[in-house]
Amino acid sequence: MRERRKIRNPFKPDEYMCFGCSPGNHIGLKLTFEEDDENLYATWKPEPVFQGYLNVLHGGIIATLLDEAGAWCIYVKAGTSGVTASLTVRYLRPVYISKGPVSVEARLVTKGEKNALLKASLSDGEGKLCAEADLDYFIYPEQIARSRYYYPGIEAFRYQSVPPGPPSGQ
Repeated sequence: MRERRKIRNPFKPDEYMCFGCSPGNHIGLKLTFEEDDENLYATWKPEPVFQGYLNVLHGGIIATLLDEAGAWCIYVKAGTSGVTASLTVRYLRPVYISKGPVSVEARLVTKGEKNALLKASLSDGEGKLCAEADLDYFIYPEQIARSRYYYPGIEAFRYQSVPPGPPSGQ
């Protein structure tokens, strides 16, 4: 198993209300992410307010989870921002809320000048694959992403490690 690194959310929670990842959106998903050298990961515990049928996670929420993982994959793997051009979801089996936290994975397949292709998947609390997605993102040149779309740069998503040293005040 590859070593995973936590991804820092650099956006100010009082300034953005993303349904997928803002910790300040009281009705949102509040996703947090990790990465390894190839993939991006999220774990999320579904609550009954997100169901379609009784005890079954709503398909729109599944699509949102896959799309949000794709967006963060663009931030940290493609080094820019973008918008979803297309999202094709294959629903393979129901996601039962009672089975616990779901796992979402995304990976960058190709990055071109104007678009990036990604694959994403969602597994239930028992590790069974329940949905897959192909995503096509329109991506911005990094300078435009920074100047017009609030992209803080790839370095803003990395936690800085502090070299060991004596305790402060010594």
